[in-house]
Amino acid sequence: MHLRLRRFSLTKTVPLAISRGTTAVVEHLWLELEQDGLIGIGETGGFDTGHRRYETAAIARELEALAPRLEPLAAEPLQALDSLLASLSPPARCGLDLALHDWWGKRLGVPLHRLWGLDLAAVNPTSVTLGLGSVQAVLARLERWWTQLPASRVKLKLGSPEGLEHDRALVTAVAESLERRRQASGAAVELQVDANGGWDLEGARAMLGWLAERQVVLVEQPLPPLEDPEADAAGFAALELDCPIALVADESCWNLADLVRLAPYVDGVNIKLLKSGGLAEALLMAQAARRLGLGVMLGCYSDSALLNGAAAQLLPLVDWPDLDSHLNLVDDPFAGPALWGDRLRPGASAGLGVVPGAGGAPAAALGPANPLS
Repeated sequence: MHLRLRRFSLTKTVPLAISRGTTAVVEHLWLELEQDGLIGIGETGGFDTGHRRYETAAIARELEALAPRLEPLAAEPLQALDSLLASLSPPARCGLDLALHDWWGKRLGVPLHRLWGLDLAAVNPTSVTLGLGSVQAVLARLERWWTQLPASRVKLKLGSPEGLEHDRALVTAVAESLERRRQASGAAVELQVDANGGWDLEGARAMLGWLAERQVVLVEQPLPPLEDPEADAAGFAALELDCPIALVADESCWNLADLVRLAPYVDGVNIKLLKSGGLAEALLMAQAARRLGLGVMLGCYSDSALLNGAAAQLLPLVDWPDLDSHLNLVDDPFAGPALWGDRLRPGASAGLGVVPGAGGAPAAALGPANPLS
């Protein structure tokens, strides 16, 4: 196998503010894995969950160091590479996992969802995200989304540094806007909230019942994630008995072991490819969650259509898709999942179903390739 890597930037049309800060531009890594004339592509990049942080430059160094070890190896069977992938950080593993899956799908000539036997008729609408800000700015962002797609699910970021009263003001204003749209169109719009770990236990308890009274359907990661797994689970346990709406773990849930640890205390988990280390673990998590009666959310960071297109291959297993980051980019270098109303459909081409060089910026504009082989 020959591995090549290049860096590229992704610029948000509207910067996104959450409880931990604001993101306008990120740098990601584009992987190309070549064998037998076929090229599999993958994407990865740094991210921060509040208790764990990965830098894109460090991920690049991991992959550069790995490249010589890939030279004598074959891209299939995928199982033979498990030990090599396990040695990587989750985001580095994600990039290579995606490239391997793309190569494998292309070798077989079919998209991954068909290899897994998934039913595209089961795909649910994706949510669109409203970041933190003033009431006026958040409502303006909602209206902008509605000019782009007929969003029937809205995720509102909470955990404002300005405190719970500002969170309540945002929820009240957005809920009123959704009700006006329902009255005008007859179509209900679902409201979700994501605190991104921005509340303490007292604040979370104060918010949960209040949110339920306003028909919010779920609350995501109300408490900060903790490195100690028992203490982290105890936070969800302290909320679970009194929680009148669905309680979803995000930053606390990275892999199958975390899912099993949190399953007694949550109603769902948010799977993100950069956290899980790619599609192999994400598929296992989604299947296990469904067997355990948990809802599945499928989320993203500041990802392009490549990462979201890869995640979209799992959509038939997902209750709450949340793959909107690529819809908020001005320079996406990939064309990925098609948008049908507010439902994403994975690409029909083989592998990940993603085409490079067909998005907002041509491949040549991303800078010279950095050969790793």
